[in-house]
Amino acid sequence: MNYLKLILTAILISAITISGYSQSEKDGRIKSEDLQKIKSLIKSNSETRALINAISNNEIKKLAVNRENAGKVNHFFSNKVETKGITNQESTGRCWLFTGLNTLRPIIISKLKLKEFEFSENYSFFWDQFEKSNLFLEGIISTREKANDDRTVDWFFKGPINDGGQWTTFSGIIKKYGVVPKLAMPETFQSKKTSWMSRMIKRKLREDGVRLREMYKNGKDLNEIRETKIEMLSDIYKILVFTLGEPPTEFKWQYENTDKEISEEKTYTPKQFYDEFIGVNLDEYVMFMNDPTRPFYKLYEVEFDRNLIEGYNWKYINLPADDIKKFAKESLINNEAMYFSCDVGKQLNTDNGTLDLNNYNYNDLFGVTFGMTKAERIQTHESGSSHGMALSGVNIDKDGNIDKWLLENSWGAKSGNKGYLTMTDKWFDEYMFRLVINKKYIDKKTLKILKQEPTLLPPWDPMFAPEK
Repeated sequence: MNYLKLILTAILISAITISGYSQSEKDGRIKSEDLQKIKSLIKSNSETRALINAISNNEIKKLAVNRENAGKVNHFFSNKVETKGITNQESTGRCWLFTGLNTLRPIIISKLKLKEFEFSENYSFFWDQFEKSNLFLEGIISTREKANDDRTVDWFFKGPINDGGQWTTFSGIIKKYGVVPKLAMPETFQSKKTSWMSRMIKRKLREDGVRLREMYKNGKDLNEIRETKIEMLSDIYKILVFTLGEPPTEFKWQYENTDKEISEEKTYTPKQFYDEFIGVNLDEYVMFMNDPTRPFYKLYEVEFDRNLIEGYNWKYINLPADDIKKFAKESLINNEAMYFSCDVGKQLNTDNGTLDLNNYNYNDLFGVTFGMTKAERIQTHESGSSHGMALSGVNIDKDGNIDKWLLENSWGAKSGNKGYLTMTDKWFDEYMFRLVINKKYIDKKTLKILKQEPTLLPPWDPMFAPEK
């Protein structure tokens, strides 16, 4: 009897394999009666025909503009960190770098009473790309015993390098290499359009990674492998110099302030320049995340999320949005901007420079409901952190309530409201993800979370794609 069952089971499995799908899958196919029911639910009338004509022939976002919301959000703020000039990351993924430098820019402008000032993003980007190349090659060396199809090995080769990042990559580079004014290392064509440079570096790194793995298979010792790695990095350095220029080890600089006083010209190293004119201890900052898919009041660490091999992985405290807002408010009251990242494309009106849940009404346009929660959007890859900006203002009414926040963007002065975006407080709740705040504005109870053993998350976690 058991033998007969075995034969029948084998015949059934064979039939499923031959047919290409199971009975359950057959039951899920769209039958003619299903299609008729689906069609019957769409009303055929003049309103439907008008919508078909409008939507099929026009940009959906423009059709969904909510006219009832026009003019309801203004750009006045009770507390604003003053700076001068708007930066432009051009056709690159360097928003994280511009954001980090833009949080420091008001310090030197205020200290020296400058008419304007901008750091050299190109200088910091050069070292970021060079250090990320070393991190990749060291990652290949550390996984040399693993198979080619190991997930970590595959992750390294899939993205050897990128021009995205976040706070950890910013702070790591600044602490090691300092900063320089923009005039000391200006932008180049390639720094403003990084795609081809990045493509060449990735191609070379992948080739080098294969070679390092072959060296291990052929019995080469670790010292010889690392000596070869240094030779490989010299090729990467050459590509970076050819595309971005060579970073200065020292430079001359002088300035004119708003009183029309011209300073003495002095020579600085990049680290001396940072220490003298900025002097902020970047280790005193804490990154927060608002991720409702994971437990709050916990510490997390993302593996390999850094650019320096000797640096620190990205660690963050997961907190409810209201807790994060409380600390952010204190920072802005004390005139300190913050590194902020969000899902910028959601409900963004670039014409008036607002991030508002009521900017667009897709529900009424299509007659369907788009109603996922923030947690559901994260879990289904519908939302995640995509862009970094400097949080530089907050509007607090006479009762102490917050209704909007100000973001200094890096898309140029012609984008948004003269380069800025005004974000409503409700939008903050739904699409803010990361915020970096100085420890002096954080309560002791929250700071104690930093002493927890962090939960280690894999580098391919979908929530942790680099910001661009």
